[in-house]
Amino acid sequence: MRRQIKSIPTRAMEMLTNSPWKGNIRELANFIERAVILTQGEELEVPVNELATSSETMVAVGKPSTFRQAESSVIINALRASSGRIAGKGGAAERLGLKRTTLQNKIRRLGIAKATYGY
Repeated sequence: MRRQIKSIPTRAMEMLTNSPWKGNIRELANFIERAVILTQGEELEVPVNELATSSETMVAVGKPSTFRQAESSVIINALRASSGRIAGKGGAAERLGLKRTTLQNKIRRLGIAKATYGY
């Protein structure tokens, strides 16, 4: 991802180490990968609110989410954070470190509709 992550907040590290990680190391690795994708600065931005939600979802559904679902979720969050903008300064493509066309293809492939992210 060519990101220069230099630190992890203490609270985030505590939550990461105290989470059950029912999907073992693969689940943790996927979570960290999503965090790196969402991080804009040098401090890892861990979506700690997903930690509880992820564990609750696994208990309710009985299996971890797929990579496709995780990718879709990351894209939707980036679109929401950029007020629905795909390209340009502050757009979802810039936030995710992707080319505009790559993001548009992913949105199309994943079937993400504008109504999904509220714009």
